Amino acid sequence: MTPGGGARAQAQALGGRLFQASLAAAELMTVYLGVRLGLYEALAKGPATAAEFADRAGIAPRYATEWLEQQAAAGIVTVDDVTVPADRRRYTLPEGHRMALTDTGGPWAVAPLSVLPVGGIAPALPRLAEAMRAGTGVPPDAYGEALRAAQAGMNRSVFTDLLPGWLRGALPDVHQALRRPGAAIADVGCGTGTSTLVLARTYPLARVHGFDRDADALAAARAAVPAAAADRVRFTAVDLAASAVDPAEHADPAGAAGFDLVCVLDALHDMARPVEVLAACRAMLKPTGAVLLMEPRAAERFTAPADETERFIYTVSLLHCLPQSLVDEGSVGTGAVLRPETVRRHATAAGFARATVLDVAHRFHRLYRLDLH
Repeated sequence: MTPGGGARAQAQALGGRLFQASLAAAELMTVYLGVRLGLYEALAKGPATAAEFADRAGIAPRYATEWLEQQAAAGIVTVDDVTVPADRRRYTLPEGHRMALTDTGGPWAVAPLSVLPVGGIAPALPRLAEAMRAGTGVPPDAYGEALRAAQAGMNRSVFTDLLPGWLRGALPDVHQALRRPGAAIADVGCGTGTSTLVLARTYPLARVHGFDRDADALAAARAAVPAAAADRVRFTAVDLAASAVDPAEHADPAGAAGFDLVCVLDALHDMARPVEVLAACRAMLKPTGAVLLMEPRAAERFTAPADETERFIYTVSLLHCLPQSLVDEGSVGTGAVLRPETVRRHATAAGFARATVLDVAHRFHRLYRLDLH
């Protein structure tokens, strides 16, 4: 059967869209090389010819020329005069692009996002293809250190620049409690401890305890604890879906057991048994305490086609969040598309009386408060 005009137009449109996606993916790989090899940092030191840049960056001259020309063609770096011979052209990294590509802790940092799909997810694709056929999961070591570093980098500015203000503005009663001597905070699924250390800096009178099942990530977290906070910041390797934490071990000087705040930041959707983890969090709280969740800002309900935020969340979910959560036996297989209705259902099943969406505007994240009463 000869396809009709409508089908041909659809094919042409999809072909054009996938060409643009292919171009973007390939250019992302060149950005990955720039991040991985420190090429943007080298060019950020000042304008350079290809030879000067090659010497400065420690790469071969022919590759230096090709990478600089490609980056200029893509509009990432600028060139002073395209008409002069190649060896005389001088290349510059614009200040705004330098901020995005080299200020790893800044609010505009995009380098972690470029590392995530290329260096973190792509190496695991063969394992993921096998897992999709078998219905199994993909273990974290298939993704490797690049993904862990990218995840930490993507959330660093959120934790550093936004989390303290969110706590002050959206949880004022908890904020006041955490300013008192003897206050206690638990950071569940803390990973390499960026959020834990931000919480410790924000509340210098509080004891802060990070929990995670990844011993390697916790080793990095412990190494980052400043000496001045060593007596009140701790990390423990534990799977809270299987092992409870005794609140009595975290009593304040007045004898009140438990934590004033339990945070689960961008982690619940990755957990195989989220209800069990939330139940453990509930058991860790003081009677007046609360749980703070930060989860992807998935839409209230499924729509198709979806907007770019939803498309991004679905892509990350399929490629990483869902497969790594399915490694564990008995996993519910949540994935990153964790909608408010599902959060409320999990919270109710875990024994919480209320699950409230907090009034915080962010493109990629949504905050929830879970209360005992």
